[in-house]
Amino acid sequence: EASTEHNCVRTKSQDPLAIYFTSGTTGAPKMVEHAQSSYGLGFVASGRRGMDLTKSDIFWNTSDTGWVKAAWTLFSAWPNGSCIFVHELPRVDAKIILNTLSRYPITTLCCVPTIFRLLVQEDLTRYQFQSLRHCLTGGEALNPDVREKWKSHVGLELHEGYGQSETVLICANPKGMKIKSGSMGKASPPYDVQIVDDEGNILPPGQEGNIAVRVRPTRPFCFFSCYLNNPEKTEASERGDFYITGDRAHKDKDGYFWFTGRNDDVINSSSYRIGPVEVENALAEHPAVLEAAVVSSPDPIRGEVVKAFIVLSPSYSSQDPKKLTQELQEHVKRVTAPYKYPRKVAFVSELPKTVSGKIQRNKLRNQEWGEMRGNPRKAP
Repeated sequence: EASTEHNCVRTKSQDPLAIYFTSGTTGAPKMVEHAQSSYGLGFVASGRRGMDLTKSDIFWNTSDTGWVKAAWTLFSAWPNGSCIFVHELPRVDAKIILNTLSRYPITTLCCVPTIFRLLVQEDLTRYQFQSLRHCLTGGEALNPDVREKWKSHVGLELHEGYGQSETVLICANPKGMKIKSGSMGKASPPYDVQIVDDEGNILPPGQEGNIAVRVRPTRPFCFFSCYLNNPEKTEASERGDFYITGDRAHKDKDGYFWFTGRNDDVINSSSYRIGPVEVENALAEHPAVLEAAVVSSPDPIRGEVVKAFIVLSPSYSSQDPKKLTQELQEHVKRVTAPYKYPRKVAFVSELPKTVSGKIQRNKLRNQEWGEMRGNPRKAP
């Protein structure tokens, strides 16, 4: 019923296009302003190369429309001629998602890792996805065991991508590129992505540091304009020639990036720096664990230790908590290293999450440190 007449507004490349809020996983959300070129053109390239979208595709992104990841659907699909599939889900329901994939000719699926984690808990042998050809994930780190289970049962790779509200696709595992399980993939054009120290100096392969995007001498066209009404935050996000994402990783000799965690999330225990994602991945490999979130917890001797909040799989819910705690601790020691195991474990019914399904570790961390000091702990 829409009018057939439409007059386009003449805009310049740096005119404002949209404002999105950051996800709020580490603190209060910030307003991110994007220009006409940063999303309008940036996602054309991301949709074509990173998401492999064509005129023949029907693309379903399960993300809420209020989250920036939904914009990745609109701005990626339509310029590449793809059809967008929309399903209003009042809440995440794995069976409804799987039935929908079976019933409709969806060719490309994009979900956050948390949802794929729930999907692989179902009996996937009961479903057939006749049209599905490409699967994408992003928004938080992907557990390698989830990728392996999905590929084993569905026959398709999970192609992980990494980006932020401030950017389009920064790193990706595009179709046709060798996937290293657990890696975010390689830098996605036109970005020059490096691992840098706190002064903005590039670090060698294998050394952990800040994930950074080069913004000097030329700022990438597919990049946010500023944090609206917050010049201090905008200025603080850059060091030297780079924009600092606030995430930590290392790059291997082949150019693949390996996520460690948010700067705020990294746990410093007895001078050991422990990334929560590695511990969460290890826990996720155990059949007792449905979901896990790892944060720092105060300790009088070590300063802080690893604490795991765990949602159990239904079949393990009646087991002895003490024995199960010991079993999970020994499992993490074997899979990672003895100093990385969670010295504290709490079994919970659910984890705090943003509306988009990303785990809010900051709430758990503040809960831990607030109990000790009487007020929430500031991020380290």
